[in-house]
Amino acid sequence: MRAILLAAGYGTRLKPLTDNLPKCLVPIKHKALLDIWLKQLSNAQVGPFLINTHYLSEKVEKFISKTKYYKQTEIVYEPILLGTAGTLIKNIEFYNDNDGMLIHADNYCMADFNEFIKAHTQRPKECLLTMMTFRTDTPSSCGIVELDTKGIVTGFYEKVASSHGNIANGAIYILSSELMTDIKIKYQGAKEFTTDILPHYLGKIYTYHTNKTFMDIGTPESYALANSLTIT
Repeated sequence: MRAILLAAGYGTRLKPLTDNLPKCLVPIKHKALLDIWLKQLSNAQVGPFLINTHYLSEKVEKFISKTKYYKQTEIVYEPILLGTAGTLIKNIEFYNDNDGMLIHADNYCMADFNEFIKAHTQRPKECLLTMMTFRTDTPSSCGIVELDTKGIVTGFYEKVASSHGNIANGAIYILSSELMTDIKIKYQGAKEFTTDILPHYLGKIYTYHTNKTFMDIGTPESYALANSLTIT
C-alpha cells in the first residue's frame, strides 16, 4: 500500500526550533520525526512513499537521500503550498488506482499500522475511507468525531469549544480507490481535506481507534512531552 506523507508545513508554533529545521525533521528521542514515520510504515509493509515539501525543502531532500528509504521515496516540491486536499489531488495518480494512505506527518504516532490496514479491509461496505482516531485531553484543539455503534463517523467538529466528546481525528487515513475516483470528479478545486472533502462523506467514514502514543508535537510543551514519554 502506497502512502502520501504531508510534510510541507512551517512548524511556526515550534519556533525557534524550526527556524532552521523543518518540522518533519525535529528529533524525537534523537530520531527525526520523518524517520520514525518511515520506519513505522515500512514495518507494516507500506510503501513506496510520496512526501510533499515546501519550507526548507532542501533539508528534507538531503535527509531522505541518506536514508535506506531513498529509493522508494518520491519528493514533490511545492513552490506555493497547495493545501492538504490540493496535494492529494495533484498527486492522486501516485496510488495507481489502489487504496492508499494519506498522512499528516507532523504528529508523533506509534499506532499499529498492520491493525489499521486490517480494519480498513474489514470496514463496512458503505464506507469509502478509514480514519485513525485517538483520545485527546484538549478537544478544542482537535477535530472531534462522533461515531455510531459500528464506528462510522456521523458528526465532525473541527476545533470548536462546545463539547462533543474527546475522540479526535488523527488525520491519518486509508482512502479507497472508489473515494479517489469520486474526489477526482467532484472536488478538483478543494484545498483542505478536512474541511473541503471530509464533511461530504459523513456516514461513509469508518474509524480505527489507537490507544498507542499519539500526539501533536506542534507546541514547545507538547514537543517536550513527546521527548519525555515512555513509548506505549
